Amino acid sequence: MSQYQTAGTNARLRLFVLLAAQGVPASEADDLVAALEAGAVAGAQSEVVELNGMAPASWGPVFSEGWDEGVTAVSEALVGIAGRDWSRRGGRSSGADELAVHLVDVRQRERADLVRLETFVRGTVLPRTYPHTTQRRRVLEALGEAGGLCTARTVNSDGDYVVCTLDAGHYDPDNKPPFKNGKPGGWHKADASIWSDLGAACIPHAAI
Repeated sequence: MSQYQTAGTNARLRLFVLLAAQGVPASEADDLVAALEAGAVAGAQSEVVELNGMAPASWGPVFSEGWDEGVTAVSEALVGIAGRDWSRRGGRSSGADELAVHLVDVRQRERADLVRLETFVRGTVLPRTYPHTTQRRRVLEALGEAGGLCTARTVNSDGDYVVCTLDAGHYDPDNKPPFKNGKPGGWHKADASIWSDLGAACIPHAAI
């Protein structure tokens, strides 16, 4: 739900700014936004009400009674929220600065989450991958550090595209791989696939 809250805050702030730019008085902007928000809650309430009497019959009468009571409770709560949002209108457009501060706080928390995720990927996931494998390439791409890898690609026996996992600049068309021990030599390699620039669907070796 946090993504909807963030999107809603963004939309509300932008709406106040646009209305102010068009010369709409702050009080009128408050009424418009309050009407939209209360209307959205009222729409949700009407959908909840339709669930009354919709409990699966196979669950028995006791469950049905609890179901209907739950629908009624949620419906009444939504009515209260809509009324509260409408009664609290006024002064919110002039509080755009507070909305902006809230938005900055949300973005800071999102950045902090990304930092924690990157730290985990770099410290836990990356060390568990083997050099010159597709798995490692994908992790490096997620970290934005695949710029030094080759971009040559081909199609494997399953019909899937595979991208070279060696470093950029490695390719030498005259350095053919010794297939007996599976080493790629100067050709392109991605896991079990080895190919040259003459391979099917291959694009020439390059750096990202």
